[in-house]
Amino acid sequence: MTGMEKITYRPARDEFAYTFGGRMPVAHVRSGDVLEVFTEDCFGGLVRGPGDLPSQVCRMPYLNPVSGPFFVEDAEPGDTLAIHLASIMPARDWGVSSTFPHFGALTSTSHTATLQPPLQERVWMYGIDRQAGTVRFQATDTDHTVDLPLDPMIGTIGVAPGGMEARSTVVPDIHGGNLDTPHLRAGSTLYLGVNVHGAMLALGDGHACQGEGEACGVGVEIATTTTLIIEVIKGAPMVWPRLETNTSIMSIGCARPLEDAYRIAHHDLVGWVSTLTGLGTLDAYQLVSQAGRAPIGNVCDPNYTILAAVDKALLPAPAAAYDGVHARLRQSAAGCGRGDGR
Repeated sequence: MTGMEKITYRPARDEFAYTFGGRMPVAHVRSGDVLEVFTEDCFGGLVRGPGDLPSQVCRMPYLNPVSGPFFVEDAEPGDTLAIHLASIMPARDWGVSSTFPHFGALTSTSHTATLQPPLQERVWMYGIDRQAGTVRFQATDTDHTVDLPLDPMIGTIGVAPGGMEARSTVVPDIHGGNLDTPHLRAGSTLYLGVNVHGAMLALGDGHACQGEGEACGVGVEIATTTTLIIEVIKGAPMVWPRLETNTSIMSIGCARPLEDAYRIAHHDLVGWVSTLTGLGTLDAYQLVSQAGRAPIGNVCDPNYTILAAVDKALLPAPAAAYDGVHARLRQSAAGCGRGDGR
């Protein structure tokens, strides 16, 4: 990895992207660079109070804006891009969530049409206390409040898909995109296969916190200042997104139905475990079956997201994934005062 350069990017309102692919780059970065990016919330900052119903203040398809894309020098199809999330900081002292008619896990949708009335559209405002590390839920029908742990994450991050495609930022797939997993928090390293020259990395859709599954379809949506460090892993082709933390490796599957997303993630994890440990496929399958976890990302987006995860400590003397890039990037993050050591 070459010497670090820090690049700061804050897009103007008309510079956000709403697709992965089909956009010119906003900046060029190199392997080893530190990138500090302002990201907007999924509503583009337009929902600022209970009266700002998203259907009235937002316009389709201008939802889920991302900052970028960033052209990564030396990234070519057949490479893998490692993206270490060094820091994710809420950019405001509030976040917002909502329910939508015909959107979410517990209502009828265009895919599952039923005759009952749609859910009411409603907005919840959350106060964020960065010093206390809390996100305050306030019920709308009663005076009940409760403080939830502040656990910032990036909901949408990805590269351009191949085949000259442009994919909406609300879609998760092999290129990344709207993965909506709480495990995309500071301290984790995301691996994405490169599909086009320069990779064309973009990110946005921060959440102050989100339950696994994102049942109503909306986390506690926030603008962020996110710092990440990237590295190009040459000649390491990869299909589905992968995640690594200090303690775990995880594979990500995106599909409908959820069963297919589960199969994709676990098929990839079994193969990854076998490669890292030398275990045969069936032994790796058996170990993942008994020791693995399957945290759900979302069950609302055009594709569903699920992870297959296993603790590194349970693997027999595993080789470091991608020659130890997670540890290197984590050390780089610590050297620039970022990272939380998860």
